[in-house]
Amino acid sequence: MALLIKQSDIQSFREDGVVILRGFFKEWIDILANGADFHLKNPSDRSLVHQNEKHQGQFLEDFCNWKRIPEYTDFVFNSSLAAIASNLMESRSVQFFHDHFFYKEANSGVPTPWHQDMPYYCVSGHQTVSFWLPLESRHKNVSLRSLAGSHLLDREIRPTSWANNESFYDDSEVFMDMPDIEAYEIKEWETEPGDVVAFNFKTIHSANANLEKKMSRTLSFRLLGDDVVYNERPGRTSPSFPDINQQNGERLREDWFPTLCR
Repeated sequence: MALLIKQSDIQSFREDGVVILRGFFKEWIDILANGADFHLKNPSDRSLVHQNEKHQGQFLEDFCNWKRIPEYTDFVFNSSLAAIASNLMESRSVQFFHDHFFYKEANSGVPTPWHQDMPYYCVSGHQTVSFWLPLESRHKNVSLRSLAGSHLLDREIRPTSWANNESFYDDSEVFMDMPDIEAYEIKEWETEPGDVVAFNFKTIHSANANLEKKMSRTLSFRLLGDDVVYNERPGRTSPSFPDINQQNGERLREDWFPTLCR
């Protein structure tokens, strides 16, 4: 049975830019885990591997695999993902943007630095949501960390390359520096399979390195609402969509980014 979004969840998402939804996708975990098993054995050409020289484990991330992995396709079109997104974003329409897979081996030692997602993307707008869905139990110390209210900043945070911390784009003057992290309340939760953390693309977030003796797998699904349009960035985005052939201010093309509800 699908769980219902509470008004308090919508309010938390609106005010904090992040909310945890307990047990909403419990019936999908085995299906998504099967997809993740295939994914690990068959990463795409977009996949990236990060490693800390002081630790043995690796951190793999991969993008945009929803079309080639049937379990992911099934989840996107047949779960309550779109309905939940519509409620949280307070948007009539929901358009699928992309998926993102994170695999951190035991003792990988590679953290996810504080950042906003939006500046890396070829879109702009406020009605956005990313669903962070861990496939195993997650202690708070290796869970997602989000800065409550940071999605309301009037400028985007300067994006950097995680490999060397250099500016992601040559023209970075339109962005602001990372604000004082200690000025915000950090939202973080221990999670069980089926729980999902939903956050706005503009919410500043991070995750600690996996120093535990077990691996972690997380799937993220990113969705767009009524006010989101194409935004030509001053360089290659992440993920990149070569030959997208769009102009600033246009809705994303539906043959690449399907509309899940109107």
